[in-house]
Amino acid sequence: MDTRISDEIAVEKRPSYGSFLKSHFRDYGMLLSLLLIMAFFQVVTGGTLLRPLNLTNLILQNSYIVIMALGMLLVIVAGHIDLSVGSVVGFVGGLAAVLMVRYGIDFVTAGIICLVVGGLIGAAQGYWVAYLKVPSFIVTLAGMLVFKGLTLSLLGGQSVGPFPVTFQKLSSGFIPDVFGIDAFSLTSLLLGVVTAAALVYQSMRARANQQQHAVETEPFSFFVLKNALLCVLIVGFAYLLASYRGLPNVLVIMLALVALYAFVTTRTTIGRRVYALGGNAKAAKLSGIKTERLTFLTFVNMGVLAALAGLIFAARLNTATPKAGLGFELDVIAACFIGGASAYGGVGKVTGAVIGAFVMGVMNNGMSILGIGIDYQQVIKGLVLLAAVTADVYNKKKSA
Repeated sequence: MDTRISDEIAVEKRPSYGSFLKSHFRDYGMLLSLLLIMAFFQVVTGGTLLRPLNLTNLILQNSYIVIMALGMLLVIVAGHIDLSVGSVVGFVGGLAAVLMVRYGIDFVTAGIICLVVGGLIGAAQGYWVAYLKVPSFIVTLAGMLVFKGLTLSLLGGQSVGPFPVTFQKLSSGFIPDVFGIDAFSLTSLLLGVVTAAALVYQSMRARANQQQHAVETEPFSFFVLKNALLCVLIVGFAYLLASYRGLPNVLVIMLALVALYAFVTTRTTIGRRVYALGGNAKAAKLSGIKTERLTFLTFVNMGVLAALAGLIFAARLNTATPKAGLGFELDVIAACFIGGASAYGGVGKVTGAVIGAFVMGVMNNGMSILGIGIDYQQVIKGLVLLAAVTADVYNKKKSA
């Protein structure tokens, strides 16, 4: 009798394909959209999009956007916004140039100083938002103007460079191949295989844990298909990069940060509290969460990641310019919203922000290859962002 009851419960816990797709449309829809966009541009560009050289450029062009999107996601989930990140990128890049080029400070010391300055910038803005209750839109809009002006003053209105070669490798360097094979990086391919295997293993453990606690799980065929597709994409991606120069250093940094923030947002207390803060700030405060301190920390985190992005961008350009970071805040915010973050706060995933960033990156890259002007590129990206936020508002009203 007990066995029959447990079997009935298990059947009830097993969702139908339709209901599962409906309840997880946000997650699967964005990944499917990215794959369709990539397939579209692969066809219309005559196969240029997925060539190893272009893939490497795509990573280098979007690594700093992905890094900032991780911090912006937490800010948006907490119910705020940060419009100053682009200006902070430019300011930190200018500071790095002054320290390394003009004063000859080694890149490690200069990099640490820049990250600390980024954290202090985030702390200053976070203090106004968290403790003085000034709306984040106003505080960070003011910050955007302030740091644009400070960048012009710091650089004297001129470009400063070049950077030391060791610093340039932060963005332009590649993982060395320990096997010493010419024209192919076996090390990069093996790292891709190990990464794919680790993700599948983690996914299997998570599914087993859900089943053990009678939590609803995805249909088994979906699970197998998703992981098989994931392995093919990762290994194929690693193979293409290995056939050129291997994995860029910045890709390793980016993946490490993505793994770290995915862990923080899903497995730690502070991650769950950020979501609680964005879902209902008053309820979170009444439950004992120190909402002011949490808001403050999300802006400090954003400042540090913006500083890191500034270092990577400066290393890629090999110079610091007064206009560096112009418009970055729009791409970062758009990446989060396109990736499923809610404009109301409390909703959003790290994987979604990363997918959103690459949706924007692939669109930028593909339209540039096709020769579409920057004017129409902006129009198309604006319409995509509007469609993503409209879908979020529609789902919010429908669920209410």
